[in-house]
Amino acid sequence: MAQLHLFTHEYDGESLSVATAGPQGRATVLLLHGAGNGSKERLLPLLAEFAAQGCRALAFDFSGHGESSGALAELSLRRRFEQAVAVLDAHAPEGDPLVLVGFSMSGQTVADLVRAYGDRVAAVGLCAPAVYAAEAWEVPFGDGLGPFSTIIRTPDSWRDSPALAAFAGYAGRAVLAVPGTDEVIPPDVTRAVQEALSARAEYTRLELPAAGHRLGSWLHDHAEDRREFAAALLRESDTGEPAAPPRAWSAS
Repeated sequence: MAQLHLFTHEYDGESLSVATAGPQGRATVLLLHGAGNGSKERLLPLLAEFAAQGCRALAFDFSGHGESSGALAELSLRRRFEQAVAVLDAHAPEGDPLVLVGFSMSGQTVADLVRAYGDRVAAVGLCAPAVYAAEAWEVPFGDGLGPFSTIIRTPDSWRDSPALAAFAGYAGRAVLAVPGTDEVIPPDVTRAVQEALSARAEYTRLELPAAGHRLGSWLHDHAEDRREFAAALLRESDTGEPAAPPRAWSAS
């Protein structure tokens, strides 16, 4: 197993807890956890999988999560994006192809990063992703009863999300992992993300029938699905020939 390094990255008054493993050279993978009690901890086996495939892999705790400083109520979609940019710019070798993996709320963060890094993004992996209304981006999360919660609980508010346009314009590899039962993300959101990714991306969908919304935990505990998810995102071999498609996947 690749050696894991833990360190702290200082940004905007916060101390962000970062984990990294793997060599430089192939690509830099950034793993982004979801909201609530999400943290990088459950993503460490996936980080190790990417490192074993020759990638430099990074995962970090957003402020207010895990071992990072800060209050969750003060976090926002904008601050999530800015923290991810800070970690990437400091710790991904300049010009390295990027593989961006987002769970739940970090589906939005991946879309924001796609807009920021453009053609440098070689692949995106979205695990039960969420997308949000444009007006939610600047608003602090608060205590669950404030303006952010009001916006995201407004029916169909997500339909104007800039994330959907970002995914529709993306032409790299894209893997969408979908649980059999998602108690958090409405089916219409998942369909909209799939339609957007299908517009230009080399798109693959992974069905995980026995899984629920917390796909970080699922991939933590299911090594075969974890390996196949990573393989799909890195599917081109060193010779440039496509790898054989893994089981239980459908491509468009």
